[in-house]
Amino acid sequence: MDTVYVVLLCVATFVIGAVVFGFFMFRAGISHRKKIAEAQIESAEKEAQRIVSEANEKAKANKKAALVEAKDEIYRLRGSAEKEIQKMKNEAEREMKERRSEISRQERRLQQKEENLDRKNEKIEKVEEKLNLKVKKAEDNLQEAESLKKTQLEILERISSFTSEQAKQYLLKQLETQLIHEKAVLINNYEQKLKEESDNKARHYISLAISRLAAETVSEIAVSVVALPNDEMKGRIIGREGRNIRALETLTGVDLIIDDTPEAITLSCFDPVRREIARIALERLIQDGRIHPARIEEMVDKARREVEQRIKQEGERAVMETNIHGIHPELVKLIGRLRYRTSYRQNVLDHSIEVAHLAGIMASELGVDPVIARRAGLLHDIGKALNHEIEGSHVQIGVDVCRKYKESNDVIHAIEAHHGDVEVRTVIAALVQAADAISAARPAARSENLENYIKRLQKLEEICSSYDGVDKSFAIQAGREVRIMISPDSINDDKMTVLAKEIAEKIENEMEYPGQIKIHLIRESRAIEYAK
Repeated sequence: MDTVYVVLLCVATFVIGAVVFGFFMFRAGISHRKKIAEAQIESAEKEAQRIVSEANEKAKANKKAALVEAKDEIYRLRGSAEKEIQKMKNEAEREMKERRSEISRQERRLQQKEENLDRKNEKIEKVEEKLNLKVKKAEDNLQEAESLKKTQLEILERISSFTSEQAKQYLLKQLETQLIHEKAVLINNYEQKLKEESDNKARHYISLAISRLAAETVSEIAVSVVALPNDEMKGRIIGREGRNIRALETLTGVDLIIDDTPEAITLSCFDPVRREIARIALERLIQDGRIHPARIEEMVDKARREVEQRIKQEGERAVMETNIHGIHPELVKLIGRLRYRTSYRQNVLDHSIEVAHLAGIMASELGVDPVIARRAGLLHDIGKALNHEIEGSHVQIGVDVCRKYKESNDVIHAIEAHHGDVEVRTVIAALVQAADAISAARPAARSENLENYIKRLQKLEEICSSYDGVDKSFAIQAGREVRIMISPDSINDDKMTVLAKEIAEKIENEMEYPGQIKIHLIRESRAIEYAK
């Protein structure tokens, strides 16, 4: 136990001694490092003092150099500024001299102008004095002339036994008579000049177009006749209790007339397309021999398809014949439908083809595009293919249809103007209008019933007889000419020309007629006018 204590004591003594020894050694090291640090600080302070002293010396030297340099720059700038100021001063003095000389020149010029104005004012004053004298003299002369005029009027009234108002009326009457004469002379001269310039060309163009186009005359009626192999076929067509004929009439919309005509049945319908379908179907039924409602329906359907195909072929034929391209397919079908339409018994498709050729020929002669002219001529009556289905005139229907299918404005205007519904604005429209009149006015091209023909002639004579001074009027040459007998006491030669013009205008406004009418006034001399 004592040994342990002794050992522990020895160990503790050793540890304490080691700690004490270490502490003293640490103090010795600290003091040594302190001495080294103090020595370094002292050397650094010395170095810093040396650097500061050198910097101060350099700064003083730089300051002196900068001051010297600044003084030199100030002296240099002061010299240049003085030179610049001197230069500006010299320029200002020179400019002042120039301005003074310019002002002096202007003063001299103004002085000269003032002198000139003074001289002019003196001249103007002299002229004004002379003018005042002349005006006064003119007023005196005017008063003298008025007094002379009054005296002369009194003398004239006393000599002529006319008052001034009566003389005025007499002069106006004489002037009116003279103006009527001059008006008639001017009309005659103007018409003569126009005829000399245009008759030969128009005659040449129209005759050339007509001679180059030979179209056959087609006359169609509202009925078709179907030949029968024998009269027994009539009973089979009628059928038991009339069922066959009723079925055929119901499916086609055509009236079948079965009378005593041997071996023939008449088909009657205002629509040529329906009538053609019924004719084809009936002929097929007669050839087939099997006639009953079911077979009738089948044949009518086949006939309808055949007619539609034929309509398309006719439209394509017309387009190819007139050498026109790019027409809408629906328009081609409508053109084909014109094959089954007539106007005054003239086939409308043949008429349209003829108008297209005539318009194209005249357009070529005049240097206008013949393709557009033929196109407008072919389509000018396209509205007649639809006017049973759409309300309105065939002109308006044709305009609407062509506008729908994007035809050109020239073609649409030609269609709109070919019957004079609107004013003609293009050469193409005028050519189509002329070609339409030529085609309609050809001998035997059209026909009209007797009642309308007589009414037209009576209306023509009534219009001509409605004017004062007309004794009698006679429509001759199938209404192409009217001869008017004039009372020589009521109308003189000069008034005849004016009267012929008025009658022509009234006929144009109140009547519808193909071609033109010649108005022939007869007195001691004759005046002729045409209503176109």
